[in-house]
Amino acid sequence: MTDPRPILWTPSPERANASTMAAFIRLAEGRLNRTFDDYQDVWRWSVDDLGGFWSTVRDFFDLQFSTPPETMLENRQMPGARWCPGAKVNFASQLLRQVEKTPDATALVMQSETFASTTLSWRELAAQVASVAHNFRRLGVGKGDCVVAVLPNTEVAMIAFLASASIGAIWSLCAPDMGHVAILDRFRQIKPKLLIAQDGYVHAGKQIDRRAVMATITGGLPTLEHNIVVPVIGPAPTGALLWSDMIADVTGDMGLPTFEQVDFDHPLWVVYSSGTTGNPKPIVQGHGGVLLEGAKQSLHQDLTARDRFLWLTSSGWIMWNAQTVALGQGACVYLYDGAPNYPDMGVLWRFVAQHKITYFGAGAAFFTGSIKAGIRPCDQGDLGALRSLGATGSPMTADAYEWVYEAVKPDIWLHPFSGGTDLCGAFVGGHPMLPVRAGEMQCRFLGNAVRAFDDTGRELIGEVGELVCTEPLPSMPLYFWGDTDGSRLHGSYYDTYPGVWRHGDWIEITPEGGSVIYGRSDATINRKGLRMGSSEIYQAVEGLDEVMDSLVIDLEFLGRDSFMPLFVVPAAGQSLDDALRKKINDAIRAQVSARFLPNEIVEVAQVPRTMSGKKLEVPVKKLLLGGDPDKVVNRDSMSNPDSFDIFIAYAAQRANTAKDTPER
Repeated sequence: MTDPRPILWTPSPERANASTMAAFIRLAEGRLNRTFDDYQDVWRWSVDDLGGFWSTVRDFFDLQFSTPPETMLENRQMPGARWCPGAKVNFASQLLRQVEKTPDATALVMQSETFASTTLSWRELAAQVASVAHNFRRLGVGKGDCVVAVLPNTEVAMIAFLASASIGAIWSLCAPDMGHVAILDRFRQIKPKLLIAQDGYVHAGKQIDRRAVMATITGGLPTLEHNIVVPVIGPAPTGALLWSDMIADVTGDMGLPTFEQVDFDHPLWVVYSSGTTGNPKPIVQGHGGVLLEGAKQSLHQDLTARDRFLWLTSSGWIMWNAQTVALGQGACVYLYDGAPNYPDMGVLWRFVAQHKITYFGAGAAFFTGSIKAGIRPCDQGDLGALRSLGATGSPMTADAYEWVYEAVKPDIWLHPFSGGTDLCGAFVGGHPMLPVRAGEMQCRFLGNAVRAFDDTGRELIGEVGELVCTEPLPSMPLYFWGDTDGSRLHGSYYDTYPGVWRHGDWIEITPEGGSVIYGRSDATINRKGLRMGSSEIYQAVEGLDEVMDSLVIDLEFLGRDSFMPLFVVPAAGQSLDDALRKKINDAIRAQVSARFLPNEIVEVAQVPRTMSGKKLEVPVKKLLLGGDPDKVVNRDSMSNPDSFDIFIAYAAQRANTAKDTPER
């Protein structure tokens, strides 16, 4: 029988033994006075002995606590686990200690359509962070205050974040291509004291003016005391400060910032992961938890100070935050601020070749886009330095794996991984000592008790089930901002399987310990790795007088092109014509983001709803992914059971279209 997931690459013994993972396992074996049988044995130890495992991570990476913890884990439960009680730490101090080792080595390289290029050594990075931190303090911003930004993926965002963290302030970032409604829905919840924003940017050769949008945003944040502007289009508005003034006094001998030592669980940043109802979830993650998880994740990415690291990311994606994993290991991090398809889909691959990038990562959709554009990266330049290729954001097909080894490089470690904003980390992904199988992630990450559950909570092996995590992780949310009783946190992760984290993905765990992610198991929208709640789409669409109701479904599933139809019920006397379609798209583009424009807008008479009025997003999604109409929903529980018929017809039409489309 042919192996459905053939091995495409196996590390040489030399590469495997030289990896940081191998060194970590050797340390663990010495401490435990035992020899692990295989990786599965290591993984079982890491999830059974959480205290011992995370202590080993702390010591292997020499993570500095100004006050050591009383114990690694108190209250081994979810929610409610408490990590490293009594410990004092500062996330930024860990990242910037590299300046003491190699002050003149390059820390950041920024390539931008707006600003051309910038290079900062570790000494220069530390000096600018120190200057900005000093100016934040001078403005009255300190421990526990919220600093927010609307910035692209440039050195300004990274410097501002590190300055914020160094003084114990709380950071939150949105991408400049997000609509004002989506940004305000996020920032209003956390009542920021200071805002940093760029008044425009260049994307795909076009200048985008954001001055009016930023005026709306600043006007909509009544708690703001200071507005710092990075001017691109024109002069700063009256009363605003200039970013250039924040770093005007930088000198080469400024040294390190003064780091505020904070509790292990002091908030580091607020990130957002949208559910299907209500405002985006403002997820609070702490200094110590993110530090531990990032160090552990670097084992699975095999990152060290020798690397030149590039991840193609929007500043609104959690992968922006994840760039700090590489920075924390002393790698040179390349920040790319530009369109990945301008002037063509080969531009990033040429950049990788030119700068001798050793580790390149992107959303799976970027690799699919390269394939569809007929790009052969190996023809775009010399990729001799490229050792590792990462991917995440959405499931990567076996065909895409095979394309990597045929069109990129035959001797490269491809390691897609999958996790989420919610924990600022990955559940499953790569291992530098294991073979790569087509369409399969290599392992469950150390310390992550990942399993596949059926509806009853029974563990599945070799079958698709709900992705769950049965043990706590240090980077799991401390809380949701404003969720005083914890009910929203509990409802987001723990209401399906009590005491167990349910993530909202379909996963298969193979008998060998590998995994395959099949897509979202809930109704969250996932477009090219960026997740958005359907409620934010509805807010834009149903705010139009011409629309009475709507339903949006993201048909992301392994092996199929992502497809997002939007179903609308026009208001009385209206019909869905080209003019209304344009108006709907314009509303989504302005209020949410152009990334979330639907593939198709379909007129329906009614949106299916439960007796309590809830939209039946998940049943419709299951139906459109091929589910049995009689099993995906109980019509007796619907307030308008006949409304489901048009979706059954639409599903049949989609299925017939797929049959008539030749395979690529």
